[in-house]
Amino acid sequence: REEARLALAGCVPLIDRRKPRAILIDIGGGSTEVSWIGTDEGGARLIDFISLPCGVVTLGEQIAEDYVGGRLPLSRYEAIAAQVMEKLAEFDARHGIAQAIARREVQMIGTSGTVTTVAAINLGLRRYNRSQVDGTPITRGAINMVCRSLLAEDLRGLAANGCIGPERADLVLAGCAILEGISKRWPVDPITVADRGLREGVLLDLIRRDRPASNP
Repeated sequence: REEARLALAGCVPLIDRRKPRAILIDIGGGSTEVSWIGTDEGGARLIDFISLPCGVVTLGEQIAEDYVGGRLPLSRYEAIAAQVMEKLAEFDARHGIAQAIARREVQMIGTSGTVTTVAAINLGLRRYNRSQVDGTPITRGAINMVCRSLLAEDLRGLAANGCIGPERADLVLAGCAILEGISKRWPVDPITVADRGLREGVLLDLIRRDRPASNP
């Protein structure tokens, strides 16, 4: 809950208060956090959250032996996306998220290395640039196109991509599969990309703690 609260605090400036609800997704190394948020003119509040036991590192380790010729098979990739969709089913039903999306009441914000990397590649950046990525929208179609183009690459090709690099080449497809699973469960279009989150939330907490009450 604390992690969800801090991630929300860091992303508040990107929330569109014209939408009464928002989904905030954070694809981490060991888990993926999904927060269901209520918004109004007064701000944003955390309604509920779920932590899925799958992240880019844990999944990356599981699929390491599945690569064939340095490439991850499409069937394995799609199986991960389907598993993510299934893990979100109960949370979706509990809050009527699909129905709210159908009424166009929901914004989705993605904060993670996966989302920002996919957005940077979609923008055609040769190297990652936060100022060009943070706050930009990306459609589900663009996400699918970028993820499938990465799926066609081998590990050497992924490592050579300036927005990925050798340290994340064996992790990026796991993150893409998680992202596609989420976007298939909840077809919000476009998704707002956030290069911000926990760290910004922690900093805001520290600022509020140290700021005199007379200087709000």
